[in-house]
Amino acid sequence: MVDVVVVTAGNWRLWRELRRAALLEAPGAFGSTLAEWCGEGDTEARWRALLGDVALNLVLVLDSVPVGMVSALAPSADDTVELISLWIAPAARGRGVGDEAVRQVVAWASDKYPGSSLLLSVKSDNNSVCRLYERHGFVDAGPSPEDPTERLMRR
Repeated sequence: MVDVVVVTAGNWRLWRELRRAALLEAPGAFGSTLAEWCGEGDTEARWRALLGDVALNLVLVLDSVPVGMVSALAPSADDTVELISLWIAPAARGRGVGDEAVRQVVAWASDKYPGSSLLLSVKSDNNSVCRLYERHGFVDAGPSPEDPTERLMRR
């Protein structure tokens, strides 16, 4: 069973642990690097600010071990919620953790922002993650205007 923890600025250390693991394991999948979040960039104030600026931050826990994370941004001017920062530890992949992460964001968006659409960016060559999103009703929405190596997907 996958447990879900809503992460706030008060438990920034939990987010920090997973975010740094994600940046180490999948450096090309995110808009920032591990180096940017280490050394001088690794401050409590910065982690708290990050969590405060994002509407939803979740940690997924499997067998009492934090193994995944996902976030969502509140709707933009066009009433679109953006799913961001999905990462599942390699040992937990294929065990339903990613599905639960996406379900949680979809449910949150539907509850908090009824009628809004969901959007995300994914690396074009990440077929397994594309299939995960497709299972939850996302469809290809064309190339990302911000990164030519990514596709947009919308639900």
